[in-house]
Amino acid sequence: MKIKATNVFVGPNLYASFPVIRHQLDLGILEQWPSAKIGKEFTDGLVDVLPGLQEHRCSYTEAGGFIRRLTEDDGTWMGHIMEHVAIELQNMAGSEVTFGRTRSMNEEGHYNMVFQYQQRDVGLESSRLALALLLSLMPEELKQQLIEDEVKIEEDFNWTEEIENFIHFAQRKEFGPSTGSLVKAAEERGIPWLRLNQYSLVQLGHGKYQQRIQATITSETRHIGVEISCDKEDTHNLLNDLGLPVPLQLMVYGESQAIRAARRIGFPVVLKPLNANHGRGVSINLQDDEQVKTAFEFAREQGTSRAVLVESYVTGLDHRMLAVDGQLVACAKRVPGHVVGDGVKTVSELVDLVNEDPRRGIGHEKVLTRLEFDKQAKRLLDEAGYEESTILEKGEIFYMRKTANLSTGGTAIDVTDIVHPDNKAMAERAIRAVDLDVGGVDFLTDDISQSYKDIGGAIVEVNAAPGFRMHVAPSEGQPRDVAGAVMDMLFPPGAPFEIPIAAITG
Repeated sequence: MKIKATNVFVGPNLYASFPVIRHQLDLGILEQWPSAKIGKEFTDGLVDVLPGLQEHRCSYTEAGGFIRRLTEDDGTWMGHIMEHVAIELQNMAGSEVTFGRTRSMNEEGHYNMVFQYQQRDVGLESSRLALALLLSLMPEELKQQLIEDEVKIEEDFNWTEEIENFIHFAQRKEFGPSTGSLVKAAEERGIPWLRLNQYSLVQLGHGKYQQRIQATITSETRHIGVEISCDKEDTHNLLNDLGLPVPLQLMVYGESQAIRAARRIGFPVVLKPLNANHGRGVSINLQDDEQVKTAFEFAREQGTSRAVLVESYVTGLDHRMLAVDGQLVACAKRVPGHVVGDGVKTVSELVDLVNEDPRRGIGHEKVLTRLEFDKQAKRLLDEAGYEESTILEKGEIFYMRKTANLSTGGTAIDVTDIVHPDNKAMAERAIRAVDLDVGGVDFLTDDISQSYKDIGGAIVEVNAAPGFRMHVAPSEGQPRDVAGAVMDMLFPPGAPFEIPIAAITG
């Protein structure tokens, strides 16, 4: 079984009105081996590694239709199977594609296989991996025949490594959740878009009406606002001067200075890099000099500046408040990645159980991110006197992180509808003060529905280019159309966004 020729169609084409990839396949001796003839071991093995195939409808137009095609009568041919596998692999990596067609050509054993893609390189890699997977699942006797037919079969094929590498590859190529939601919002409004690089730089609209985005940075985002937000000391001082609630903060350059600052502020304290983001290098609830010393080195490793910030430790639940064009459009309560003991399973087994949640994936592949035993998680285990083999008491919660970022396994609960008006006004004022068109406020409070003036709370960070994933796809609660708010800011209703184009042929 070989791919003899490939065409990548980037627009409407002979096969569909959207981008597709076409392969010319030569099945070789597999033309005589439809799926049912190959055997149950092959079909069961395929479904075991790709359980999502059970949802493919195929010609029966209902879930499970493809599995019926695989197993009933003689089964179906390898080109058709490869088409479905390539589609499923892209779905696993976060690309929503469904279309595929495989038809025989004039020459026996030759097929046109056509399937939808969203990103060219991901589509091509999905078909390469699909072919390698199918060949690896063949019975040994049939493998030998294929090798004699000069078909290359990877001897050391490792499915677990291959699928993880593919998903990471796809995430580097595909739009992330934030950019993807903005492009989708543009499409819903009929606004044309063009990807300008391999990452998240996108042009929206045509000619003099165009706007650009890079993730959630827009053409309207002021450079000075981004610079202020990236300097945590500048941001803190600016908000403090405006009378907004912020923790006590001191900037230090050495371990001994950090320890003196912590004693001056009063334990417990927080240490963070001056200019990192996504919770990198942040250590919280530090209780003594030794913990401050360790946290200082960690902050230095994660930041690009020599400076480290020491802050008073503010208790409360972690909330991300998102403002667009000066208005609060969403608020999510964030919970650090954690496991809950049942008195039976070990910490390691509980992590595996959490990761079985179909909503969890690698990186930004899905709504939630898998929990990992990385350096910070192991440090927290050591601090608690636990090991991966420790059995937690029933109901005991062990946090794998001290910060609640979704990218490290945290969860998000939408609380937009219950935000107190004072807290809403505070977040909007903070974003306007930093001068961001799209910005996120990280706010700690015990109850977002009560005013910070009554129960306390503090702004611990202001973010340029805030992520949208927690708002467009929260773990719990109502999704918010935050991308739509950005589109309405960039292209107010009735504003032009394209230049008339006429094409003459003939």
